[in-house]
Amino acid sequence: MDFAQNLSNAIILGCTYLLMAAGLTMVYGVLKVLHIAHASVYTIGAFVGVLVYSWVGNFWLSLLIAMIFSGVFGILIYRFSYYYLLDVPRTVPLIASIGLFVMLTDLLQKPFLMGPYQRAFPAGGAGLPRIDTPWFSITSKQLLIFSVTIVLMVLVYLLLTRTRIGLGWQAASLDREMAAAVGINLNRIIALNFFIGSALAGAAGVLVGIYNNSVFATMGDLPSYKAFIIIVLGGMGSLPGAILASLLLAIVENFLVASIGYVLPRDSIAFLVLILMLMFRPHGLLGQE
Repeated sequence: MDFAQNLSNAIILGCTYLLMAAGLTMVYGVLKVLHIAHASVYTIGAFVGVLVYSWVGNFWLSLLIAMIFSGVFGILIYRFSYYYLLDVPRTVPLIASIGLFVMLTDLLQKPFLMGPYQRAFPAGGAGLPRIDTPWFSITSKQLLIFSVTIVLMVLVYLLLTRTRIGLGWQAASLDREMAAAVGINLNRIIALNFFIGSALAGAAGVLVGIYNNSVFATMGDLPSYKAFIIIVLGGMGSLPGAILASLLLAIVENFLVASIGYVLPRDSIAFLVLILMLMFRPHGLLGQE
C-alpha cells in the first residue's frame, strides 16, 4: 500500500516537473541557451489562469487562455532579447535570461500585478473523479495533472515527429546555419519553439497553482533550478531524457522522504542526484557523449 501510494504520488510530482522542463529542453535544443526566464513564464501562466478562472469559473477555458498567453509571452521574450543574441557566445544570453527572470519576478510582485500576497486557485479537479483502489488513491486534482500532462506530451511528440515544424526544430538543433541554408525559416521555427515551450510552462503553472490552491509572484523560484537540474540529468536538449529525469527525480525525492524523513530539505535531494549524475554520467541519462 505505502509503496504503491508513494509511487503514484511520485508520478504526479514528476508530471509537474516534466511540463516545466519540457519547454526548457525544447528551447535549449534549438538555441543552446539555458532559458532561466522560462520560470517567469510559469508564474505568469498561473497568474493568468487564476485571473481568468475568477472571471469565468471554467478551468478548461482558464487553462487554454493561460497557455496561449504564456506562449505569446514566450515569443515576445525571444523577439526582444534572444533574437539579438543568436550569434554571440552562449554565456551572454544566459546572463540576459537570468537578469530577465529577476526583473520579471520583481515586477510581478508590484501591487498593480500579483503583489506580495498569495491568491487561492479553488478550481478543484475540474469535474474529474477521485480514484480509490486497495493499493493507492488518486485525488481528482492529481488525476487532472496526470491527464493534462499525458495529452500535452502526446501532442508535443506528434508535433516533433510528424510535422514539418518538428523536423525544422530537429534540423536547427543540429546546425542552425545549415538549416537556414536548405530553406528553413529560422525565425519562424524558433518563435514557434518558444510558443510551444512557454505554453507548456503556463500549463504547469496553472496545474501546480490548482494542486496547491496557491498562486504567488515568486512561485517560479523553485522550478527555475529544478527544471535546470532535470535537463542536465536527462541530457541537454533531450526531450525523452527530460521525461525520464523528471520521473526519476520525483521518485527519488518521494521515496527518500518517505523512508528517512526530512533529514535533508526535500529540494536539496535534487542537487544530490545531480552531483552523483555528474560524477558517473556527466552527459546525462540520454545525452550524447
